[in-house]
Formats: sequence, C-alpha cells, structure tokens
Amino acid sequence: MTETPENSSDSTIKVALVDDQQLVRSGFTMLINSQADLEVVVQAGDGREALTELAATAADVVLMDVRMPGLDGIETTRKLMERVRAATPGSRLSGLKIVVLTTFDLDEYALAAIQAGASGFLLKDAPPEELLEAIRTVYRGDAVIAPSTTRRLLDHVAPMLSAPSPANDKHQESVSSLTAREHEVFLLIAQGYSNPEIASSLFLSEATVKTHVGHILSKLNARDRVQIVVIAYETGAVSAS
Repeated sequence: MTETPENSSDSTIKVALVDDQQLVRSGFTMLINSQADLEVVVQAGDGREALTELAATAADVVLMDVRMPGLDGIETTRKLMERVRAATPGSRLSGLKIVVLTTFDLDEYALAAIQAGASGFLLKDAPPEELLEAIRTVYRGDAVIAPSTTRRLLDHVAPMLSAPSPANDKHQESVSSLTAREHEVFLLIAQGYSNPEIASSLFLSEATVKTHVGHILSKLNARDRVQIVVIAYETGAVSAS
C-alpha cells in the first residue's frame, strides 16, 4: 500500500520500503518517520507491488529486500533501473537510489543487486542510526555505504567479478581513458576513501577531488561510488585483500 503523511514536503527524503515481512516494514516505517528529514511514502510486500506503487508515487531512496517470493529484489532493482535510465535528466526518478537489505554480509544476492544498479547494501540488523545515515548517504550520492562491509562482500566474490566478459572489456576501456590523477582518485575510491580522505592523501582541495570524482563517474558511466568500486574489482584495478 502507499502511505503519504500529511506533513509531506519536497524537502524531505522520500523512502520506499520493499520487504515481504510486514513486521520489518512496520518497524522501519516507525524508525524512518521519526526523523524530520525522512518519510516513508511507499510500502510494498513484493517486487511487483513495488513496481506498481513506484510508478504512481515518487521516491528518492528504495530500501529493497533482496530475497522475496515472486519477483525478487535483484530483478526488481533491474527493472527500476531501466526506468531510471529512461527518465528525464534532472527529474526525481532519474535520481532514484536503491539500497539492498540482506541478512548476510557475504551475500552473493546483494552483489547481484549492486551489479543490477543498486547503490549499496545494508544488513537488516544494522543499528538504527546506521540505517538512517545510509538513507541520507545514498541520497547525497557522495559515499559508499559501509565500505568495510562492501569490501568484504567484494573480496568474497572477486573471482566471479573479474571473470572475462564483454562488460568487463568495456570497463577496461573506460578505466584506460582516465588521466593519471583520475586513476589515483579512482583507486582510492575503490579502497573506500571519502573525498576528505582522498584530498588529504593526494594533497588536493576537496573541491578538486569532487571535480575528479565527477569526471570518473562520467567516463566510467557509473551512477555512484559503489559502482566505481565494483568496476575496480571487475577490471582487476584492485583485488581481494
């Protein structure tokens, strides 16, 4: 069902919850709606319901359960990202971000969803403040969610990621197009560094780092930093630790 609180405002981050467990949705809804800058506008119990509801109600961030009966979180993410790519640039839909929810921190399903276009993943038993900050972080698009957890997942499935494929060949070409400085920034992003940390490491201003990050995203055709990390593993720029 769709829920639109009376205090709805364009300044709030609009969240959609997609999970087949009513109890999970109810708990997350109470937590999220307790924040002045966040509001749950959509609840869906499966992927098909999510696609229908999100066609009618705009959201900024989707919290997506990866394992659901029927249309699972991976395929739902893929279909939503098709809509995002077809959306008018600058529209709310064009900026939609997806966070995958999983009960395992080494979950190949979560990886598949990230490859399908999700901006990261979060453990369902994460502390409440981590969930709330993850929503805000993904909305800003300026950091990887739980970089240490993301690295553990990617390390776990690195051989699968780096297997030869047409997509990896294309990514190799894109990485080759980076300038020397952009490549340095690219490698630090892949290691989970934030913009301030990159600036400190390379003795650059944060504004300059932000410019480099923008160029990297454009050249790699990546939506966010999580996608940059995945491409780094796919191309062998970084490897399992």
